[in-house]
Amino acid sequence: MAMSISTRKGDEGQTDLMFGRRVSKSDPRVNTYGILDEVNSILGLARVDAGEPLVRSSIAKIQTDLVLVMGELATHEDDWATYRGKGGGVVGESMLGELDELVRLLEEERGISFARWAVPGAAGNRAGAALDMARTVVRHGERAIVALSESGKLPNPLLLRWVNRLSDLFWLLARLEEGDSEAR
Repeated sequence: MAMSISTRKGDEGQTDLMFGRRVSKSDPRVNTYGILDEVNSILGLARVDAGEPLVRSSIAKIQTDLVLVMGELATHEDDWATYRGKGGGVVGESMLGELDELVRLLEEERGISFARWAVPGAAGNRAGAALDMARTVVRHGERAIVALSESGKLPNPLLLRWVNRLSDLFWLLARLEEGDSEAR
């Protein structure tokens, strides 16, 4: 029989990080990966509604990468060596390069440009509106990651750079999905 999702271990407001370290559910680290989990769920909505194949495939890749990022964030800094020793994935230069390449493709080859801010939902496109929502929630997560970094609890500085690029990418993907090269 499979393990039940309802373990009751969190009934008193505690949760496990990677490697069993118990922390409060209000811990900044838990809050941070929780924000990115929200982003992943919003991306699921965008992916279901997306009509543009590049948007769907980009979202699918980013969702997979977000799981890796959340695992990295769910590892206490004192357990970082264990995480890496057991093959835990981390944001690296190649992941940054993938986002940079997608931004370049959208701007240079697809002609998406920033002329003015978009009004989410103005184009009547649910996937575009969901991508705009994901963009704003990513910015919230980015601020939480900065706080972890400033407190010395973020062993990998590339994670912050990756999340910073992600919100810009969501803006571009939303415009592509809406069929608009400039914001409405």
